[in-house]
Amino acid sequence: MEKYECPCGYIYDPEAGDPEGGIAPGTKWEDIPEDWVCPICGLGKDAFTPV
Repeated sequence: MEKYECPCGYIYDPEAGDPEGGIAPGTKWEDIPEDWVCPICGLGKDAFTPV
């Protein structure tokens, strides 16, 4: 599964998810709700790029 990086440096790893943000481990990028934001800086999904 592809990882995505926020401009602040946070990397969303689908294997780890974002449990504190309500995203279970194993959640694909496409399946994350559009209103989810970076847990570090608060930017939206549209700011992330594939890495």
